[in-house]
Amino acid sequence: MPSIFAYLAPFALLLPLGALPAGVPDAPQAPGSTFRELLDASAPLPPQISYQVRIERRVTVRIAPRSAAERQNLMAEFAQVQRPTRYEERKIGKCVSIDEIAGVQTGSGDRLVLFMRDHRMVSARLEKSCRSKDFYSGFYLERNRDGKLCIDRDKLQSRAGANCELNRLRELVPVYE
Repeated sequence: MPSIFAYLAPFALLLPLGALPAGVPDAPQAPGSTFRELLDASAPLPPQISYQVRIERRVTVRIAPRSAAERQNLMAEFAQVQRPTRYEERKIGKCVSIDEIAGVQTGSGDRLVLFMRDHRMVSARLEKSCRSKDFYSGFYLERNRDGKLCIDRDKLQSRAGANCELNRLRELVPVYE
């Protein structure tokens, strides 16, 4: 059977040290280092050391390949419309909006095909040392202040670990013959 002290010990921990009854001496300690002296409001506090804190905000965007269901839906729509025999590249500028990119697919050699939300397709050529095969499962991109993906500025990071810059962006336009 536990003693009564086992039940009262938690309550003793709740009592502040400064509330010792009169006549109970403090434990002997070196002068100037008693707990009561540290708690005394008149004692000077040590100077506060301030450290500079820097908070950085990073947003990483993941662009994934289009799912099989989406591709089948697109193919169903294309079955009703005449299919183009080939695609032609046209200039579109140096940047595209990240928010407009709906998916990515690997192309031949060093090219990726970006599928845009407005049903356009954009060919993105990677730098010489990069292969599009490394981007088979999509890529990560750090969002800039302007929210755009630009050539010779942004790096794409594949999920396999490759880091590549874009050298050229062109819109793929269907040519019907």
